[in-house]
Amino acid sequence: MITVGEAIVSYLEARGVSTVFGIPGVHTIDLYRGLASSTIRHVTPRHEQGAGFMADGYARATGELGVAFIITGPGMTNIITAMAQARADSIGMLVVSSVNESRYLGQGFGHLHELPDQLALVRQVAVRAEQVSEPGELLPMLDELFAVLDTDRPGPVHLQVPLDVLSMPFPEPVVVSRQPAISQLDPGQIAALANRLSAAERPVIIAGGGSLGAASSVEALANALGAPVIQTINARGEMHDHPLRVPASPSMQAIRDLVGEADAILAVGTELGPTDFDVYNTGTYPDLSGLLRVDTDADQLARYPADVTIAGRCEDVLPQLVEAIAPIDHRAEWGSTRAEQARQATRAELSPRYQHLVKLVETIRDTLPGSMIVGDSTQLLYAANLYYGHDSRRGWFNSSVGFGALGYAIPASIGAALGDPSRTVVCLTGDGGAQFTLPELMTAVDEKLPIIVVVWNNFAYEEIAESMRSDGVEVVGCDPTPPNFADLARACGIAYVACDDDAAGLADALVQHPDRGGPMLIEIQV
Repeated sequence: MITVGEAIVSYLEARGVSTVFGIPGVHTIDLYRGLASSTIRHVTPRHEQGAGFMADGYARATGELGVAFIITGPGMTNIITAMAQARADSIGMLVVSSVNESRYLGQGFGHLHELPDQLALVRQVAVRAEQVSEPGELLPMLDELFAVLDTDRPGPVHLQVPLDVLSMPFPEPVVVSRQPAISQLDPGQIAALANRLSAAERPVIIAGGGSLGAASSVEALANALGAPVIQTINARGEMHDHPLRVPASPSMQAIRDLVGEADAILAVGTELGPTDFDVYNTGTYPDLSGLLRVDTDADQLARYPADVTIAGRCEDVLPQLVEAIAPIDHRAEWGSTRAEQARQATRAELSPRYQHLVKLVETIRDTLPGSMIVGDSTQLLYAANLYYGHDSRRGWFNSSVGFGALGYAIPASIGAALGDPSRTVVCLTGDGGAQFTLPELMTAVDEKLPIIVVVWNNFAYEEIAESMRSDGVEVVGCDPTPPNFADLARACGIAYVACDDDAAGLADALVQHPDRGGPMLIEIQV
């Protein structure tokens, strides 16, 4: 007879989970009992925050669920930052943890890894967090958590199991009894939305990260309407080189002008968040008159007034919307011309420095076509988030906006490389952000992942320093000494290349990877 811990592994295996990230401990031994005999690959990070970021990167690269096994107490507090990043960007993640024995919960005896109320703490960041208190609750609860991930706005969910319950016998067969639900849509709403779009003379589509699962439908809808498609950061990579594509931040004035001209604005899979729509923190938004919305989160739809809203997944709603709209040929030329004007005007709006930085990111894309570029907060990312068109879906994501966690890039790149080994992964990080999670480089070494880590080394938290100067504040605390990255690479046993911040030098460095069996570090000294 298997234990509850083994039943969890069997359930995940039946659900198609192929990879879990975690650091085993004395409080998760029973969770690991059935892992070696399963088909699930276990990846050991160097910190639980790294486990969460890896699960996040895996989920973004694949569109599947990222899974982490975490110990009681410090394991959970360490991963909470990564869970908060996943929640901010609507990334599906399952965190399974232990907790102290049932009889001691909330008693304050001071047991190893004890928290006053672990579940209450995690509920501050998880979209759902539950405890299994006896074996019979396990399968229904797992079914329920997966149903939340399938039907609601994605995010991190958490299941905790007391130590005494993890080791209990599990007497029943492990079966998946609840399948993904399909959004129940109102045909009248689809017709109302189709009519509004068909009647518009200047429609515009704003595509967010929630539209990635319906990329072909977004393109088909844009073609039918002749509508420019403005891509938020998490939607970059869709419709590459399409004449209707506008890969630019809605915070840019040229994009606000485009939105202001529209008589119908269809926002799909975007929360209309300030870090996309008001990145300069002016307190103003684009003119969203004539707003129409499709989003899986009904609460999110209620936050901004819109003429028509449909609560449902883009992959369920948009195909039906495409079927309901007849192609409107006379708009195609207007849409393509206006999109091209917006692209040119947005790029021209960037400062010369930012234009140079965007050119460097384009150099990575063009030198390594079809790659995934994963980053956190560094100047290259700030520039490219304002204007940059990636060449493949699920190939551009970073943590520099939204929750904005530093240290994301290296572990998330590892998760992405494990999720899709067919693609080259380029990690973009600054010398400051890299120092949050440098030990995770050894996870890439262990897993023999050919990640290219590009470190933008300006020997400072330069973006913060510039903000201090612009506000008349004397710069303090923005010059942490970085390691010698050449020596660091040697210590990790990985290849190292240095280059200046010019496109030709970066292109040469990117193709110098000597061994596809491990990572390489490129240092750009600024």
